[in-house]
Amino acid sequence: MTTPKGSNTEPLWLAIEKKVLELGARDFSGDTLENSVQLLAAALDERGWAVSKNAGHMLDLRRALGARVAAGRPLMEDLNKALAALTLEHVENPYSATVGLINEVGRDWPMLKGSERRPHVLRIVEEVKLDLMVARAKGLEGDKGIRSLIDGGVAPEVIVERMGITREEFDRVMAAVEAERAERARVAELLKDAESKSQPEKIRHLITSEVSEELIAEMVEVDQAAIDDVKRAMEEEIAEKQRLAEEAAAKKAAAAAGPALDDISPAEMLEHIESIREIMEFSDAEAEIRVMCEQSGVPKALVDIAVSEPGRLDYLAAQAGG
Repeated sequence: MTTPKGSNTEPLWLAIEKKVLELGARDFSGDTLENSVQLLAAALDERGWAVSKNAGHMLDLRRALGARVAAGRPLMEDLNKALAALTLEHVENPYSATVGLINEVGRDWPMLKGSERRPHVLRIVEEVKLDLMVARAKGLEGDKGIRSLIDGGVAPEVIVERMGITREEFDRVMAAVEAERAERARVAELLKDAESKSQPEKIRHLITSEVSEELIAEMVEVDQAAIDDVKRAMEEEIAEKQRLAEEAAAKKAAAAAGPALDDISPAEMLEHIESIREIMEFSDAEAEIRVMCEQSGVPKALVDIAVSEPGRLDYLAAQAGG
């Protein structure tokens, strides 16, 4: 690749074609053609190419002008037209897009098919791709544009410059993107663990692992209805477990409370009342009475009477034959 001394930004053939594009049709007539050659050589000399003093460079220039005369139009006109027709879909794979573009434009410009020119055209196509990506990004709301460029592999400094944002803004979005990527990696591992499970079981596994519904839908490839079905089933299971727990607690409380008054036999009634009286001789504090009665196995129904209507104990004892 031939580039100007002290630079590696643009090849000679492209610099020549850009200069040719600046000329008009009258500059290629028989009498003015040689003058145009000299003018272009001088212009390229000023850019550091030393064309007028290099036989090879002069030959490249004359060939380019000869091709321009033969085609009746400049190569860059066709090349720019082809580049302008590219879309993001076309340049998704820049190399394939470059091959297609060279084949298309090269039908009239065979020199463009030279292997030494392909890297240069590829670089141009990559620049077009970046321009298209930035244009799309600027049309997106919020941080979506910056995110699209990050996902597209655009360098941070390029994103900052082309999107007109601060480095702090970029770093904020990048931190969020990295957190999301980490979460996706975590979910991927969770799904790997549940690889043999059914779809509802995978959804359940992710829900219990505190994965967002949006990410579940994306990574399990299900719709919201499938997630809602699993959530509904889980809620029903939770409700049933709660019902059973409450039922068990009620049974336990009933067992701890002991029998109702009507279910206590006369002999047991007298025995419990005697225990209560002994306890009440020891303490008149309700809390202490209840604790000691519970420890002595006195039914709660009798304990409630002892602390609220102690005089009624005599009546109950009399009824029991005491």
